[in-house]
Amino acid sequence: MADNTTVSNPKTFKIGNDLEVKRMGFGAMRITGEGIWGPPKDKDEALRVLKRVVELGINFIDTADSYGPNVSEELIAEALYPYPKNLVIATKGGLTRTGPNVWPINAHPNHLRKALEGSLQRLKLDRIDLYQLHRVDPEVPYEKTLEFLQQVQEEGLVKHIGLSEVDVDQIKKAQEYVKVVSVQNKYSVDFRKWEDELAYCEAQDMAFIPWNPINAGNIGELEPLSRVAQKHEATPYQVALSWLLHKSPNILLIPGTSKVKHLEENVKAASINLTDEDMRELEKLRKEE
Repeated sequence: MADNTTVSNPKTFKIGNDLEVKRMGFGAMRITGEGIWGPPKDKDEALRVLKRVVELGINFIDTADSYGPNVSEELIAEALYPYPKNLVIATKGGLTRTGPNVWPINAHPNHLRKALEGSLQRLKLDRIDLYQLHRVDPEVPYEKTLEFLQQVQEEGLVKHIGLSEVDVDQIKKAQEYVKVVSVQNKYSVDFRKWEDELAYCEAQDMAFIPWNPINAGNIGELEPLSRVAQKHEATPYQVALSWLLHKSPNILLIPGTSKVKHLEENVKAASINLTDEDMRELEKLRKEE
């Protein structure tokens, strides 16, 4: 007998227990040029995407100084400043750029200071609501990076602090210095390497923000996704996003796109109600990393 019990899917989450955002957000990486380098091919469409984000009720946008570099943050301000009162803009520092698809790590406090000051200027903000360390730098003592984050939070330049691509031990180390409110790791229905980190974040009431939530190059080969999508009259991409929303109540989604049409399709994923049976079907996609 089929189990059609609908799985819990809360519509909002409070980052740091005080910034309430809708769990379907927007990732502003792909509004830049090819290879996340330089300006977008169609700037007008990129600006339309950002304006449509707000029109659709999305109030969480994730970006980084390295997207472009600088381009994504500049476009966000051009399209949306002055910002709606409830809009939360999260940005990141810790990666530099030397060319298309090239991302050297630099989490030295001197670099992070310049990156943060640049983000504040480009976004026209006095304080970043959520500032995320883009990567732990193997060339810089982690403690030095964490001391910097602690300092800028004390200075009032940053409200909340998050991390990216970290394991549980690294999160716990950071918690000795600051309150960590979010973790952004690669995670999707067919990439589950960070299950322990997701569980830790849920237990700690931290947001878990999956990047690359849709493995577009692989998704057409995932038969369970297609079966569930057909049942809900949706696309496999939409079901992959919906699965994340149903997987854990602390997951915030930031699918990115440079097209208004794709943005609207992504947002529809939030209205898909998956059942226990659907979730068991999709669990078949889990594989060892």
